[in-house]
Amino acid sequence: MTLARTATLLAAGLLSACVTRSSPPYEVSLRDPSATPEATLDALHAAAARADGAAYFALFTPDAVFIGTDATERWDLAAFKAYCEPYFGRGQGWTYVPTERHVVYGPWREVAWFDERLQNEKLGETRGSGVLVWRKGHWLIAQYVLSMPVPNELAPDLVERVRAQSTGR
Repeated sequence: MTLARTATLLAAGLLSACVTRSSPPYEVSLRDPSATPEATLDALHAAAARADGAAYFALFTPDAVFIGTDATERWDLAAFKAYCEPYFGRGQGWTYVPTERHVVYGPWREVAWFDERLQNEKLGETRGSGVLVWRKGHWLIAQYVLSMPVPNELAPDLVERVRAQSTGR
């Protein structure tokens, strides 16, 4: 074998080892078209509004994290259930109505990131963002972050008020 041929074969082998897979490891077209991240998020909001804890928590992965609007609110799923179940048990849910939503998929459509604008009677405009993962034929929420947007011109005063509250002034 000539040196040129050996070099060509070696280069081709190295190149093929470096190429990443560009198609998913499964057939995307076989998925139920109603199984979308959007459908999961809509089901989440609907279950919360009717205080259906079983349906609500079935939409999360077992290791999910929920991050609430308060700086202390970072819950694993068990802690979040413990917080929510008394409300759901009394038939008291919460209603967040999506007004805008964006979903971006990972390269193999097994992960999706989202952000959504929501309306809530008590809090006004809020935002939800997070990550969903494709598991056993369903999109499940791995992380959900609920936040409240603050207009930039109001931020300095609000920051001062939060600092004052946290330091007890």
